[in-house]
Amino acid sequence: MREFSWRPPAEGLYDPSLEKDSCGVGFIANIKGKKSHQIVDDAINILCNLEHRGAVGADPRAGDGAGILVQIPHAFFKRKAAEIGFKLPKPGDYAIGAVFMPKETAWRKVIQSIIAEQIREEGLMLLGWRDVPTDNSSLGETVKPTEPACMQVFIGRNGAPRPRMISSAGSTSCASRSRRRSISAATAGLPAITRSRCHAGP
Repeated sequence: MREFSWRPPAEGLYDPSLEKDSCGVGFIANIKGKKSHQIVDDAINILCNLEHRGAVGADPRAGDGAGILVQIPHAFFKRKAAEIGFKLPKPGDYAIGAVFMPKETAWRKVIQSIIAEQIREEGLMLLGWRDVPTDNSSLGETVKPTEPACMQVFIGRNGAPRPRMISSAGSTSCASRSRRRSISAATAGLPAITRSRCHAGP
């Protein structure tokens, strides 16, 4: 048993209490803090090299999903928000949430109202929603029936000090179980295949 559970003692930057399993993770950054699209290109390259770590089913085009996490591209979202009809504050004064919704418009509105209520309860401001353009041409036919509608929710500080924004984001994450219970209750009448697409993260 020791062969699988033993960990070396803490030394230097290594802390055994931070040990965790990861199903294939890559990290890339510019050590001088310089922003560039090359970092995104390199991250996509890493993602392609981690393809062998993804689980697939009998349909080789059906997998468990993968992606990259990047800094908020403020100029891009500022332009997109203006096209939709709302204005973004300066960088650092807002957050963006990725939400996987059911395709049914009525149920999307129900879940949006629950999320909006949570934002208000946290003392923050709902700035707007964005439908995320997607390309499902690479998806297998077996997974297309459960493909979610991808949306982004933009949340502003609402005049709260920045530490409050961070605190609220943290408490919102901690309240995710409660949120999911609310969403589960609101979507109780949906078939199970639809309820599985109502996850609002994290």
